[in-house]
Amino acid sequence: MATNSVSKLSMLVLGLFWLLGVQFVQCSVTYDRKAILINGQRRVLFSGSIHYPRSTPEMWEGLIQKAKEGGLDVVETYVFWNVHEPSPGNYNFEGRYDLVRFIKTIQKAGLYANLRIGPYVCAEWNFGGFPVWLKYVPGISFRTDNEPFKRAMQGFTEKIVGLMKSENLFESQGGPIILSQIENEYGVQSKLFGAAGQNYMTWAAKMAVGLGTGVPWVMCKEEDAPDPVINTCNGFYCDAFSPNRPYKPTMWTEAWSGWFNEFGGPIHQRPVQDLAFAVALFIQKGGSFINYYMYHGGTNFGRTAGGPFITTSYDYDAPIDEYGLIRQPKYGHLKELHRAVKMCEKALVSADPIVTSLGSSQQAYVYTSESGNCAAFLSNYDTDSAARVMFNNMHYNLPPWSISILPDCRNVVFNTAKVGVQTSQLEMLPTNSPMLLWESYNEDVSAEDDSTTMTASGLLEQINVTKDTSDYLWYITSVDIGSTESFLHGGELPTLIVQSTGHAVHIFINGRLSGSAFGSRENRRFTYTGKVNFRAGRNTIALLSVAVGLPNVGGHFETWNTGILGPVALHGLDQGKLDLSWAKWTYKVGLKGEAMNLVSPNGISSVEWMEGSLAAQAPQPLTWHKSNFDAPEGDEPLAIDMRGMGKGQIWINGVSIGRYWTAYATGNCDKCNYAGTFRPPKCQQGCGQPTQRWYHVPRAWLKPKDNLLVVFEELGGNPTSISLVKRSVTGVCADVSEYHPTLKNWHIESYGKSEDLHRPKVHLKCSAGYSITSIKFASFGTPLGTCGSYQQGTCHAPMSYDILEKRCIGKQRCAVTISNTNFGQDPCPNVLKRLSVEVVCAPATTAAEPNWRG
Repeated sequence: MATNSVSKLSMLVLGLFWLLGVQFVQCSVTYDRKAILINGQRRVLFSGSIHYPRSTPEMWEGLIQKAKEGGLDVVETYVFWNVHEPSPGNYNFEGRYDLVRFIKTIQKAGLYANLRIGPYVCAEWNFGGFPVWLKYVPGISFRTDNEPFKRAMQGFTEKIVGLMKSENLFESQGGPIILSQIENEYGVQSKLFGAAGQNYMTWAAKMAVGLGTGVPWVMCKEEDAPDPVINTCNGFYCDAFSPNRPYKPTMWTEAWSGWFNEFGGPIHQRPVQDLAFAVALFIQKGGSFINYYMYHGGTNFGRTAGGPFITTSYDYDAPIDEYGLIRQPKYGHLKELHRAVKMCEKALVSADPIVTSLGSSQQAYVYTSESGNCAAFLSNYDTDSAARVMFNNMHYNLPPWSISILPDCRNVVFNTAKVGVQTSQLEMLPTNSPMLLWESYNEDVSAEDDSTTMTASGLLEQINVTKDTSDYLWYITSVDIGSTESFLHGGELPTLIVQSTGHAVHIFINGRLSGSAFGSRENRRFTYTGKVNFRAGRNTIALLSVAVGLPNVGGHFETWNTGILGPVALHGLDQGKLDLSWAKWTYKVGLKGEAMNLVSPNGISSVEWMEGSLAAQAPQPLTWHKSNFDAPEGDEPLAIDMRGMGKGQIWINGVSIGRYWTAYATGNCDKCNYAGTFRPPKCQQGCGQPTQRWYHVPRAWLKPKDNLLVVFEELGGNPTSISLVKRSVTGVCADVSEYHPTLKNWHIESYGKSEDLHRPKVHLKCSAGYSITSIKFASFGTPLGTCGSYQQGTCHAPMSYDILEKRCIGKQRCAVTISNTNFGQDPCPNVLKRLSVEVVCAPATTAAEPNWRG
């Protein structure tokens, strides 16, 4: 009897624990028209894109922690099918592709995750994330109502969802994943494909929901996404977006923080004032979920960049730069925006706004909850003029193209156009690790009789031959030139014309480079035209076609052609035009150096290398170069400086850094004004400079000593110009306006009650291990210019330098309150002043340098 009672009690206790366990594990994620609900609570959520293959596992924790400290709630990533299933049924989830580890790192930081499975991702990623083998599945047609494609897509989606479930990573299981995405930006394609597109989209949504993840699914840029899938917005601005049903929340899955770069193009930068304005505009109109694309862009290592012509750098002008360093002021200004919005959260998710006109281009959006919370957004849409408005019987000054946030409907704690955080100056500095002896090996360009070649009549499409196992495909043929040809006796040389749909082509006549030609992202077809110097007898024409990433976007891009498809013709022979398009062509995939694995420490001994001093005297095209170096001291991020090279690829210790190309940027770099609608051509930098000069070298890929660097150079650069550099914060700037009664307190030190508001301060902070060694510029008054080019204005407090020196020299960080009393006296009464400062950061052991007061 007693035993039975104990047994019942045990069962009861176990039952209670089981119930408590279910309550703890099975969290609820739902939605209504206002927001995503987590355990019944509506949330305004800030998210940021960090793609796990574009960094290293050793970087993940730091990146995610910086995202958290920047005010994010969620980390978003695509899932990249081609890296996980490189061949059918063979999966890879190791190293940079360890998706489970990445999601668990997000969970460890206490953040949520949005898993965008796709499995089409676009993302400027090779083939849009699809594995190339998918192109050769019999009867397949991508992203439409096609059974072979749907079968393959469903299989991979089930694989990923099953993997996440097995690790209890969905929020319904106690994990961090609160959202998942199926397909990606399909709306335009759906319309083009008509009924087949509609059927496919509906099938994809139903298939995803049927997987039972317990969390909502989203479809971005898909206005007719069927219930219960939420349709979302992507773009530079999404304030005009509304979901397709009144009971769905307003979500922005890609708020573009910048733009990608392409070889030969300028660097695109989006001013943080405009990005903050766009986000605040979205929030004030009822948006409750914002994901920055990208928050950390990272690096397209190896041959992962798509496009074509996308650079190896995928920096994206993101708040965390390619190397994992915080980009100021973008990071800090957005952090303040997030804090200000979070102060308004209860009011934002509780009611709809009351909208009031404050002027011809000014409005107030006021949110009030039943419990009495009040939050206001005061907007000025004018791109040229500031506005002084009356709201709640008080005056507020609104800069052009800006929004002020008032969490209590009285005090301004943030204005999108007023950047109160420091600007970091990042530079590439030399390291103490020089490249040792350079050695070179010339690629064999005579592959006609190689056992790995194939022959065919006519010109073949490149990817159908290479299956994208290499960027390179040789097209080789020959012509017989009679001894009586006029050009052999002083006449004009014949002209070779080669039309290509590849991305670059190098022309070799009898083993010597005759010329090169390049396409562009806008022109997928280009033509090489050049004189050729033949000899009497048989002459070899070898065309090396080069791919620079497969397409990642467009209707049925799996059918797009790459390579030399002709015509290929000789003009100017005595017989007239000679069309070689249907001649007998020999094909060879890749380079001899690739086949011999010269990039690996185990492969370099398979050939006879030439001393670099000899190679440097006459740089040759299609040349392999190698050197060794030791890892530099410290922990600063590293890069390879390739300014003196032409075009090719880089490997460190057998791992591919990616493609390099010293293509000089063309564009319009004259002006950049934050105010007004942003588009990529608006704010460009780097015109006349290489689009990409530096290539990220993860420290995790290095050994303490004797690291192997291998470079394949297509055009003939000088490898002795290559150097290893470190990315360092060499200085910081700050530019903050003083307190003014009519402006209210727009800068806030502690985000809490209104009595915690303080006068603004300039905050300056060097990186860990660095301190402020000199004041390069300081002016309290009306200084001119921007960080790196400040100048004194007509109003200047003479004590500006002395105050900054006293407070900051020798310290890693310092703060200076902006007030007249702090600077001796008011240098210009009745004028709104600001403090602009630029300081030099150097290793903490470095002696203080003389101050620069030019």
